[in-house]
Amino acid sequence: MGCEPAAPGSGGRRLLPAGDNPYRSSGFLWRIHVVSMLLVVPQYTLALFGLVWLVAELGWTPLAAGILVGGSQFAGAIGRIGVGMLSDRVGSRVRPLRWVSVTACGVMLLLAAFDAAHWGPAAAALLVIATTVSVADNGLAFTSVAEAAGPRWAGRALGTQNTGQFVAAAAVGPVVGGLIGLLGYPLAFAAVALAPAIATPIIPGRADEHDRL
Repeated sequence: MGCEPAAPGSGGRRLLPAGDNPYRSSGFLWRIHVVSMLLVVPQYTLALFGLVWLVAELGWTPLAAGILVGGSQFAGAIGRIGVGMLSDRVGSRVRPLRWVSVTACGVMLLLAAFDAAHWGPAAAALLVIATTVSVADNGLAFTSVAEAAGPRWAGRALGTQNTGQFVAAAAVGPVVGGLIGLLGYPLAFAAVALAPAIATPIIPGRADEHDRL
């Protein structure tokens, strides 16, 4: 049975044989799916409630809040490109993914602390950083899934990846909104930090990644 062509960035190594089911041969893809679902929690928390937080909690005008949120989204787009370039340079998707996960946990905890301390300007600046970090994992995870699945399984694997993230994203609104209503923004942000904290040890190691290539 023939093998699939080498994946981009795989250094000429070939993927699994064409007929192999990558979900049965290892838990690599399942772990990436779970990690991505967890890492979407801070991303959608900031996307859904960042502007509301600036207006209701920090007293910003809707226009000023909209400008900051829009700028943070642009910064996030640049950040995704930068992290993708970094993953090419280090020859791994999962290694930068772990860095992003740890950083996402840290910035959400800092955001909670700054808000609780009423450090408005610092908290607003941190919102931009947190938004940038929280979207940085998307390209890494999708690329990792496509490379590990191979051409014949990439469509199914990416569909599973996307579906899992949207299921998690759909739960963020009511769950985090309820936490904000019950506990306030600082404690809600701290609770959201648990998602990347749980995700970090689930991220496959480089050895697992290279076994897929």
